[in-house]
Amino acid sequence: MRGLRRASRPRLRGRPLRLIAWGAVAAGIAVPLARKRLKLPAPVTVAAVAAAPFGLAIAVPRTRKRDVGIYILQMWAYVIVHELPYDRSDRLERRVHVQYPMDVDRALFGSPPTVVLQRLLFRAGRPQAFDYALVVLHWAWFLQPHTAVAWILWRDPARFPRAAALMGAVFDLGAIGYVAVPTAPPWWAAEHGFASIKDAPPMRRIMVDVGERFWGGLWPRLYRVLGGNPLAAMPSLHFGTSVMAAHLLDDLGPVPAALGWGYAGALGFALVYLGEHYVIDLAAGFALAEAVRSGAPHIALLARRVSRAVQMLEARAAA
Repeated sequence: MRGLRRASRPRLRGRPLRLIAWGAVAAGIAVPLARKRLKLPAPVTVAAVAAAPFGLAIAVPRTRKRDVGIYILQMWAYVIVHELPYDRSDRLERRVHVQYPMDVDRALFGSPPTVVLQRLLFRAGRPQAFDYALVVLHWAWFLQPHTAVAWILWRDPARFPRAAALMGAVFDLGAIGYVAVPTAPPWWAAEHGFASIKDAPPMRRIMVDVGERFWGGLWPRLYRVLGGNPLAAMPSLHFGTSVMAAHLLDDLGPVPAALGWGYAGALGFALVYLGEHYVIDLAAGFALAEAVRSGAPHIALLARRVSRAVQMLEARAAA
């Protein structure tokens, strides 16, 4: 009987399991960086980045630092999945949807809101202080959702796992939407001469006007880094994640809540005025954030099962 019990115990535990887990973390970082040079299929890259957060959870006993590391790896996975379709830009452009968001905006408003706002507010020739302020507000988004999550970690660490999971879910589901239904933003449609934009008064991508003046020679390199996939507009994760951040800050008091909702509202206006998104993109981003928030209790059982499985592997790795 003792021999049977010993034979039934899983052999993979301790250091070998930790090495495999650390290997998953390393692959999740290295594979995306080498994907173009090695011409790796997209599913290989997706599998590598998706496994990395689980690898870290198994390799290291749970601490606050490990939770932060998992969140960082999760965001790294989002960045890579967001960029992957544009590795084959020619193929992506053949699949891109351009017309339907313009049709929706016209049905709702008659004229494209971006064109109307720029006609009213943009002074021909060069951007003014108002334009610079809105562009900086837009650039601040690269930090805003993560700053909100970090604030929660600092002020109320017990809420951090839930906050990180909700924010990560909005990013992940949005990335799936970008892969499944690639959609062009207004500025791209205008640059490529689509009739329903071209026939309107000229639309400008004000962020580029400001970026070239603000950053000078650094702008082309910054744009290449931050603009990894220009055909990823539906849903607007700029707006969806800022809405989720506002919801998360609601629990920390009226001042953080007011800052969160104030930023989300101002960003929504900026995204339309600057030509970065259609109103329908914002509506989809808002709906995504609300769906994740309201759906969280319904997937709690599945999440607990996954968590228990990871904890079991973590315990084996520590043995």
